Amino acid sequence: MSVDSGQLHEGRSFDPYGAHRDDPYSFLADTGGTGPVFYAPLLDAWCVTRREDMVSVLRDDRSFSARDHNPRPAVALPDDVSRMFRTWRGADTLGVGSLDPPEHARIREVLNIGFTPARVREFEPTIRAIAADLVERVADTEEFDFISAFAVPYSLEVICRRLGVPDEYLDRCRTWSEQRIELMMLQRDADPDRLRECARGLMDFGAFARSLVQERLASPRDDLISELLHDGKAGQTLTAEDVSGQVPTLIFAGHMTCAEALGTLLFQQLRSPGGWAEVVDGTIGTRELVEEGLRFDSPLAGMYRTAVRDVVVGDVHLATGSRLLLLYGAAGRDSRAHACPAAFSPGDRSATHLAFGHGIHFCLGAGFARAELEIAVQAIATRMPDLTLAPGQQPHHRPVFPLRALTELRVRRPGAGRSPGDLDDTLTPAELN
Repeated sequence: MSVDSGQLHEGRSFDPYGAHRDDPYSFLADTGGTGPVFYAPLLDAWCVTRREDMVSVLRDDRSFSARDHNPRPAVALPDDVSRMFRTWRGADTLGVGSLDPPEHARIREVLNIGFTPARVREFEPTIRAIAADLVERVADTEEFDFISAFAVPYSLEVICRRLGVPDEYLDRCRTWSEQRIELMMLQRDADPDRLRECARGLMDFGAFARSLVQERLASPRDDLISELLHDGKAGQTLTAEDVSGQVPTLIFAGHMTCAEALGTLLFQQLRSPGGWAEVVDGTIGTRELVEEGLRFDSPLAGMYRTAVRDVVVGDVHLATGSRLLLLYGAAGRDSRAHACPAAFSPGDRSATHLAFGHGIHFCLGAGFARAELEIAVQAIATRMPDLTLAPGQQPHHRPVFPLRALTELRVRRPGAGRSPGDLDDTLTPAELN
């Protein structure tokens, strides 16, 4: 029997920015069987936790719009900040993830050319070189924060190199991405001057993307922006305006989620009974580890959709205009899809996750991301086989839901940075004999 949403509108106290920031899954664990669709007042959205319901929504692009798929600030922005936040990409320009048919298909069809299996294979040597360089920079450090020292710079450099963003702009791309997060996920009143600084940063981001696209339009190079402008599928290319609108999305999504996934899978494997040694000796394959990391704690915990007609989701009647949050991370813990959903256990069942979404908005860079994650794991295992967690590590996440970003991940390499002579000094005379 279906239930009218009005009967359930009192909601459940789901707070992924506060009480449930580090562990949303304990709160969501019992919803799949008793209340797989519930209203969360803090988010002003209907949370969908059951995998089959999410798949149904994602397949039905006639009933659900992706236009408002990002989180909204919970407090009103100053008028000038709001105006800049709406227009920084350009007037009426949206990222591909916010487009509905038929416009979505026109943009995505060309974007896909940059992420075909052949293109990914061609770019793999560059990814491996970036991974090897960054691993070498930290390999002799006894203790470091894996997130800031490797995961973020690696992911950012890989996607920017693929796009053709000059290396001197890497730090600025990172700052612009953080400014976007700050505005998009604002939960309480903040200093208006700080908000204006973020908004002006985004205006600079949009201007930078347009300038870079104009350069590649006039002088193509061996990069994705040039391919989108000059080498489209079956003669189809994108306009300069089209491409400049997608560049920030590719930078933002291309590095944030990869960095988050790397942090999760490394943390979970390092704390598991077998530790990193099981990856080093091949007991656990890199693909299995990557897929389990994506399932166990999806780097994108959810995505919003808006009902464009009256609908029924999970036996709940929802009116036109209702906002839904599809909790991909909860789908990864669905007991009907996974034998031990709350256990981190790399294996054959891991690939049933929804970390890359489903339907027409399935992540176009999924194959690229998988290669990027696997190459990072291989490089770390080869150069740092003795990696362990630093003592006292407890996972803490940033308040950037639905992203799942660890604040830091401190790791250790016993004996790193010591010369053979230093090691000899730690031995007793008997051991030296």
